[in-house]
Amino acid sequence: MRRAIRLLPFALVLTLLACGTPQERCIWRATQELESVEKLLADVEGNLARGYAWEEYQQTNMQWVRCTKPAPPAPPGAPPQPPQQSLCFEPVTVTLQRRVPIDPAAETRKRDGLAAKRAELQRIANAEIAQCRALYPQ
Repeated sequence: MRRAIRLLPFALVLTLLACGTPQERCIWRATQELESVEKLLADVEGNLARGYAWEEYQQTNMQWVRCTKPAPPAPPGAPPQPPQQSLCFEPVTVTLQRRVPIDPAAETRKRDGLAAKRAELQRIANAEIAQCRALYPQ
């Protein structure tokens, strides 16, 4: 379920991208890498501000869940029986988060490297956006 929720923004972007104008699609492609670096930079800055990072991990627990058991075979000439609703003890995997310590010096170096990369990608994206606007005027 959680995976489906994570994929929802991606599906929404693809849906909107299919509906966008050629200029919008071109601009989206030109800025995709820049947006990724900006998200990483925001994560690193958040880690530095908090003093720790969040790590996701998965844990499997056994839970009672509703399940459908197949019906027993019907005797010859009798109508088939419907499947039976029951409770089954099954493994269920959940995704949790925990705090993990960070090395502030390493995070600072990572932040500085991402900031430099963002500046470089911003220059490239600006040039590509200008090209997109020239190729596909509105």
